[in-house]
Amino acid sequence: MSKQFTVAIIGCGNRGFEVYGATIKNYLSDKFKVVAVCDTIELRANRCAEQAGIGKDAIYYDEDKFFEKQLADVLIVASQDRDHVRMALKGLKLGYDILCEKPITGDKDECITLLEAQKKAGKKFFVSHVLRYAPAFVKTKEIIDSGRIGKLLAIESLEQVFFGHFAHSFVRGNWRDAEETSPIILAKTCHDMDLLQWYAGSNCKSLSSMGDLSYFKAESAPKDATKRCLDCPHADTCCYSAKKIYIDRWKKNPEYSFTKVACSERPLTEEAIRKSLTEGPYGRCVFYCDNNVCDNQLTTMTFENGIHASLSLMAFTTHGGRVMRFHGSHGDLILDEDRDEIKVGEYGIGYETIKISDLNESVRMSHGGGDLGILTTLYDVLLGNASGETTLERSIESHLMCYAAEASRLEGGALKYVHN
Repeated sequence: MSKQFTVAIIGCGNRGFEVYGATIKNYLSDKFKVVAVCDTIELRANRCAEQAGIGKDAIYYDEDKFFEKQLADVLIVASQDRDHVRMALKGLKLGYDILCEKPITGDKDECITLLEAQKKAGKKFFVSHVLRYAPAFVKTKEIIDSGRIGKLLAIESLEQVFFGHFAHSFVRGNWRDAEETSPIILAKTCHDMDLLQWYAGSNCKSLSSMGDLSYFKAESAPKDATKRCLDCPHADTCCYSAKKIYIDRWKKNPEYSFTKVACSERPLTEEAIRKSLTEGPYGRCVFYCDNNVCDNQLTTMTFENGIHASLSLMAFTTHGGRVMRFHGSHGDLILDEDRDEIKVGEYGIGYETIKISDLNESVRMSHGGGDLGILTTLYDVLLGNASGETTLERSIESHLMCYAAEASRLEGGALKYVHN
């Protein structure tokens, strides 16, 4: 029989419960077993515990009690951004190996403190830069490293934040306030920064970034718009309407994830959703929220090995998914998640098209299979059979890039050196 590692989860929201808890139960129950959960919202903790099949004595609603002793082999930290370092430090002190949600923290000094503590503790520490484990991105890395497009010279990357996702997470939701959580360049695109330096095979030397909050503010509101969607005359016509995003989409797909987040009642009913939208943050008009993060941002980078890259974060897109274009000396490669394809071009020959959906069954799962991939790799690392791509030490580089990008943006695009 294979070894089974026990897991404790702190933070039972979408990532802790719907992703990690569900993935372990449905796909990796021979490798991991959730034995303890903690969340300050009792309903969420109870639901996660019920799914994992654990008793009331292993459900915690208080962080201090949860960290009184080590409860498992592995700790999954899936709480809010500002809580990650505090909780991870407690976990390392108790002896946990850790999987921590990204971003690690919005504070550079906290990153260094955590890395020092992890090295001192000698424990395994993974950061959930899950795209490094998704089949499409892994295949892209293999093709580039094979030399098929020659020497890599430049990368263009577009992060399309599907309009409904942006409204849900970055206008109405948990990541709307840079002071409360993190700037969007870190909260959303530390994935992309991580991929860029992974593909470049080099640390970033310098960068410049420009962006702002262009649209989701009061002066953009339609005439006669109310501060809540359900009583607004534009409820059936506005593309950002909470009615359309959370009720109408849920009726078409009862498993629609944004509705599950907007309404914590189970089972979901239209009455319960309407009540949540009437009383809670997800029913607010997107033009009358307390959001302050950018809805578009462009960053240009130079890596230490001479490769240049650009990253565009864009809220105004019909569909989500990343588009990355790699320019080499003998060919180019286009990764387009929305089109479900990787196109590999060789100059003078033409393109070969690889369907992303043909690469692996897991690409149909969350993050293109990356969530399953990171847990599977973590298991191999715990057994001593792998080193893993997203250790804490490796993952800090992407955060340093994000910190520098936000500093540049606040100074109107000033050139910033990442490793000053």
